[in-house]
Amino acid sequence: MKELFDFILRFGNLNQQQMDFIAEKATEISLSKEEYFSEAGKIAKQVGFVEDGILRVCYYNNKSEEITKYFIEENNLVVDLESFDNQISSSAYVQAVTDCKLIVFQRKDWLELLQTIVGFDAIVHKIISRALMQKVERRSPLVSEDATTRYLKFMEIYPTVNRIPLSYVASYLGVTQPSLSRIRKNIR
Repeated sequence: MKELFDFILRFGNLNQQQMDFIAEKATEISLSKEEYFSEAGKIAKQVGFVEDGILRVCYYNNKSEEITKYFIEENNLVVDLESFDNQISSSAYVQAVTDCKLIVFQRKDWLELLQTIVGFDAIVHKIISRALMQKVERRSPLVSEDATTRYLKFMEIYPTVNRIPLSYVASYLGVTQPSLSRIRKNIR
């Protein structure tokens, strides 16, 4: 729980009573590797904070190929925001890449926190803005670069690359697994 509050307090201030109220609403869960946090075709019902592990957001394209959009590492919030906020079916999966430990808030509890704690909505807005900026910063350089450069940048962004299966990395980078293996072999 300490990591969650360290994370939240980077974006605003909370008093002890407010932190206790947040802690009351939280539940700790574990996800096994490959288990889903939320699934396409269903409405996202929870917000999570990744204490340990890595998750990925993925979808299937019109050729039924699995595409990894991005990864979520420790000390970050995880939620399918569009589905969660608008109560619509998700178009993506949020899946555990490794065994994960999360602190989770059910939708009704999250909404209660937003409505009850003065300034919490502003903190959450800052967190979401930062996450969106990070996503753009991480994806933008990957669009115009060759595959080797994309992989080298990926390793900078995600130093925990050795914990992520190569098939997911290849999908994220938009290359085949054999191509990724060649790239890795050439840069060693």
